[in-house]
Amino acid sequence: MHTQVVLVLRWLRHRLDLRLLARDAGISIATAYRYLHEGLDAIAAHTPDLHDVLDRAHAAGLAFLCLDGTLVPTDRIAARAEAGHNLWYSGKHRAFGGNVQVLTDPSGFPLWVSAVRPGSTHDMRAARELVLPALYPHAARGLPVLTDKGYAGAGVGIHAPIKRQPDGQLHTDNRCYNELITALRAPTERGHALLGRWRALDRVTVCPQRITAIAAAALVLTSLDRGTR
Repeated sequence: MHTQVVLVLRWLRHRLDLRLLARDAGISIATAYRYLHEGLDAIAAHTPDLHDVLDRAHAAGLAFLCLDGTLVPTDRIAARAEAGHNLWYSGKHRAFGGNVQVLTDPSGFPLWVSAVRPGSTHDMRAARELVLPALYPHAARGLPVLTDKGYAGAGVGIHAPIKRQPDGQLHTDNRCYNELITALRAPTERGHALLGRWRALDRVTVCPQRITAIAAAALVLTSLDRGTR
């Protein structure tokens, strides 16, 4: 058990080559992969449920939450979508990876991460599928969610900056609104930085579907570091 724990934590924290970890542990490569994926699943199983996170945030009287999407880089993947483009290629980021939605508190601490979607999935589409239906009831009861422009028009209680008109102009009130949203959302970068301390998220070389477990494990361990679990 100790060998497996050390292997998983070293891989998550430092993104070490699994062959090196297997050698240090005195086990085969096959056993190292088994240890890794078993360990990731065991840690990820403790990730909080979205509805529980929202209930606690509402009960704690948080003024708002922030929602943001991030791309977890991967190696080049040949999978194609029905339209023929690369399924895991993000045109926005011009890189291969997986789209993960991250929910943070006003301080930027990550509270929840979604399952992964292929990098070609737009943030709005991923959010509509994975998180927005759960957010709406809480937003309607006074727990708004702040986002970037990519979520404009997401629905009740979801506040995104107002896009400029074709003439490039915005009313003074709208400019002030945008500046307020941007300022309040600024700490969300802290959430990405905290999760990014687990360097396995720097670039995922295993199956990209495993990003779900890796991101969830990073969230659980980040919460443990903070002492919130």
